[in-house]
Amino acid sequence: MIDVPELALVALVGISGSGKSTFARAHFKPTQVLSSDYFRGLVADDENDQSASAEAFDVLHYVAGKRLAAGRLTVVDATNLQPHARAGLVKVAKEHDVLPVAIVLDVPEALAWERTQARPDRTFGRQVLTRMHRDLRRSLGSLTREGFRKVHVLRGPDEIASTEIRYEKLFNDKRELTGPFDIVGDVHGCLPELLALLAKLGYDVVRDDAGRAVNAVHVDGRTLIFVGDLVDRGPDSPGVLRLVMGMVAAGTAICVPGNHEQKLARKLNGRNVQLTHGLPETLEQLSREPEEFAGEVKTFIEGLISHYVLDEGKLVVAHAGLKEAYQGRASGRVRSFALYGETTGETDEYGLPVRYPWARDYRGSAAVVYGHTPTVKPEWINNTICLDTGCVFGGELTALRWPSRELVAVPAAREYYAPVRPLAVPARPDDGLDIADVTGRRHLDYAYGRTTVAAENAAAALEVMSRFALDPATLVWLPPTMAPCSTATVDGYLEHPSTALADMRAAGVSRVVCEEKHMGSRAVVRVSRTGAGDAIWTRTGRPFFGPALDEPLLARVRAAAMPLFDELGTDWLLIDAELLPWSAKAGGLIRERYAGVGAAGRHALPAALAVLDQVAARGLDVAALRDRIELRSSEIDGYSAAYRSYVKPTEGLTGITLAPFALLAGAGESYASKDHGWHLAQADRLVAADPQLFTTTRRIVVDLSDPAAEAEAIDWWLSLTATGGEGMVVKPYAGLAVTDDKGRLVQPGVKCRGREYLRIIYGPEYTRPEQLAGLRQRNLGRKRSLALREHGLGLAALDRLAEGAPLWRVHELVFAILAAESEPVDPRL
Repeated sequence: MIDVPELALVALVGISGSGKSTFARAHFKPTQVLSSDYFRGLVADDENDQSASAEAFDVLHYVAGKRLAAGRLTVVDATNLQPHARAGLVKVAKEHDVLPVAIVLDVPEALAWERTQARPDRTFGRQVLTRMHRDLRRSLGSLTREGFRKVHVLRGPDEIASTEIRYEKLFNDKRELTGPFDIVGDVHGCLPELLALLAKLGYDVVRDDAGRAVNAVHVDGRTLIFVGDLVDRGPDSPGVLRLVMGMVAAGTAICVPGNHEQKLARKLNGRNVQLTHGLPETLEQLSREPEEFAGEVKTFIEGLISHYVLDEGKLVVAHAGLKEAYQGRASGRVRSFALYGETTGETDEYGLPVRYPWARDYRGSAAVVYGHTPTVKPEWINNTICLDTGCVFGGELTALRWPSRELVAVPAAREYYAPVRPLAVPARPDDGLDIADVTGRRHLDYAYGRTTVAAENAAAALEVMSRFALDPATLVWLPPTMAPCSTATVDGYLEHPSTALADMRAAGVSRVVCEEKHMGSRAVVRVSRTGAGDAIWTRTGRPFFGPALDEPLLARVRAAAMPLFDELGTDWLLIDAELLPWSAKAGGLIRERYAGVGAAGRHALPAALAVLDQVAARGLDVAALRDRIELRSSEIDGYSAAYRSYVKPTEGLTGITLAPFALLAGAGESYASKDHGWHLAQADRLVAADPQLFTTTRRIVVDLSDPAAEAEAIDWWLSLTATGGEGMVVKPYAGLAVTDDKGRLVQPGVKCRGREYLRIIYGPEYTRPEQLAGLRQRNLGRKRSLALREHGLGLAALDRLAEGAPLWRVHELVFAILAAESEPVDPRL
C-alpha cells in the first residue's frame, strides 16, 4: 500500500520494460495519465521518434499544468531517468503549488530486456537498457533532494503487481467539517478579552487545578477557529496559548498559524530573530512558565497547518488570507502567503510594508476569513473578511459566526500596545472609485444577504453606467424590479387580489397597504435646499429628459419639499415616484411595439368581417370563422383601449405629473423603517403643495385577519382596473425593510395587474381559456428572487449612504442592482 495525495503530480520512474504503462492503467484513470510516447506521436506521428522528445515534453508539461491548475491529479508516464527531465516536472508541480510524487518501478534488467524484445515497436539494443538501468540506480538517492515530497520505490514484479494505491487528503483539506464555527480574529495575548468573547459566544471554559483556562466547550457543539497571531504585545500570551492548545487537543478548536507564532517558534529553536513587535514581552512571560511549557508551545506551532478549506469548500481560513489559486494547495509560497500576505515592495510613511490589496481582486466562490492587518471595522469585500480589529491596540476582539456570518465582538479593556500605524487610516480615499470594484465576477455581502455578480452581467452594467448613467456621486439608489403576485385560479384572471393578499399572509405579514399602481415611468428624484446635486433618473440610472425639462421639474419639486427639509432636519431628500403619463417617456416604445399591432388589427379585421358577411349572404356557412374573427376584433379593440388609456398629450412639463409614494432617505438617515402610512402622508403633502405637478397615490389599508377588509380591497381593485387603472401593489404596511420570523426580507411589494392591462403584456388574445391555462404555468421563482436581491441591495445602499460610508461602498451596491437587471428573467413578469 502506498499513499498518494489526492492532488499531486505523480512521476512514474523506470527503465523501458519496467511496466510503467501497465501500472498506470491498473491504478489511474486513462485521462489522468500523460504518456511521453503519446505526446511524441502527437507532434511527430511516431511514438518512437526520439528527436521529437523536446517538443513532446513541452506539450506534455503544458497539459499537465492545465490539469493541475484545475485541481486534477496528473500522472506522467515516461522513463524520467534523467535529472533534467524530472526537474521539468518538479517545476510544473511547484508552479501550481502541488506536491511532486515519484513512484519508482525497479525491476531486474534481464526482465525488462525480455519484455522489450517482445515489443515490435522497440528496436534499440541491450546497451541502451543497461544505460537506463545505471541511470535508475543513480536516481534513487537523489529524488528527495530534487524536490519530490514522496518517493515510493517498488522492487520487483511481485511487489509492483501487489501494490495498492491509497489516496490521502492534504492536511489543509477539512471540507468534511461543516461547523457551525466561531472564527476568532488576532488575539495577541489578550486573554481577558478572549475569555469575555467566549462567554458572549456561549462557550463554557474548563479550568485546571490551578484555575487556568485549558479548554472551552459550546453547549451546541460549535467549533472555534483561531486565525493565528495568538501571541505578542498582549498581557498573557502563555495563557492564550494554553487555552488554544488545550482546545485543539480536545477537538473543540482549530488553529492556523500567524506570522507571530512562526517568529516565536524560530526563536525557541535557537534561531537569530529580531526582538521586535511584542516578542520580548512574550519571551518574558514564557520565562515565568515551567520549562517544558516552551517545548510544548514549539511543538504545537510547528504542527500547525498554513490554512484550512472547510465546509465542503465554502470556507477558507488563513492568517493573512489566501488567493483562490492557492486554496487547498501545498507549497512554500502558499504557506508564505497564508502567513504574511503579499506586499508591493514599498513601505509607507510609518516604515511598514505596503500590502497588496488581494481581497479587492478576489473572485473565488469560497469565503476567505483572515486577520493579520488590523482594521477598525470588519467588512466583507468580495467574499473575504478580515477579523483583526486591533484588540491589543485598544480596539475589539471579533469573531465571525459561520455559516450565519454574524459578527460578535468585545471591546479591549485598554490599549496594551501602541500601534505604529493608526488603525483608522483609510485604505483609499472616501470618494475614490476604481473600475476594479465593479469588473469581473464579484461577491457582495450587503447586510441583508449575499450575492454573486457574474462577470458578464458586470460588463453589461458597466456599459450602461459608463455611457449613459449619472455621476455615481448622485446615483446613490436604483429601484428594484417588482415581483408579481402568485398566479390566480379565479376564472378568467391571470392575476387577482386574492392571491396577492394570500402571498403577504403566507410571508407572515398581518397588515398591508394596497396602493394604486401608476402606469408611467419609474423616477427617482433627489432634491436639496440649494439645488446642488439635484437630479431625476430612470430605473437604469439615466437622466430622465435632459436639462431643458429636468431642471424646471426639479425646481418645482424642490419648492414643494421645502417644509419637509425643516421638519425632517435634512438638507436633501431622495424620493421614489412614478412619472405620468407613460407616453411622456415611452412614446417611441408605444408607437413601435403596441400602436402598430392595434392599427393593423383595427384596419384588417373589420374588412375581413365585411368580406365574410358578403360570403354568408351568398349562402356559404362561414359562421364559425366569422365568430373567430369577431372575437379577434374585440380583443384587438380591448388591446388598443388598454395602451391608449396611458397615452396623453404633453408639451414641455404641461401634462406631466409625478406620483410620489416613498421618501427613501435624507441627510444621515434612511427612512426604510418608517411605515407606509408615514411615507404616503409625506407624499400627500407634496401633492398639496403643488397639485398641478404631483398626483395622489390612492390606497386602502387591509387587515389580513379580516375577511371583510379583504373583500373591500378586492372590490376596490376591480373598480380601479375597470376604469383603466393598471392595478395595485400590495406592500407590508410596516415599511420598506420588513422581515419574516426567520429574519429574512419579505418582498417589499407584489404587483397585481388588471385583466385588461395584461393584454398589453401577454397579447390581445391572452384571456382565451387555452391561453390562460398555458400562462398559469409561468415560473415566478427567478423573478421573485431577483426582486428580493435587488431590494436588499437597495436597502443596504441607503444604510451605507446614511452612515456616511465612502462613495465606492455605496456605488458597488447600486452597480450590482443594475448588473442584476441583465439576468435572464421573463420580461413579462
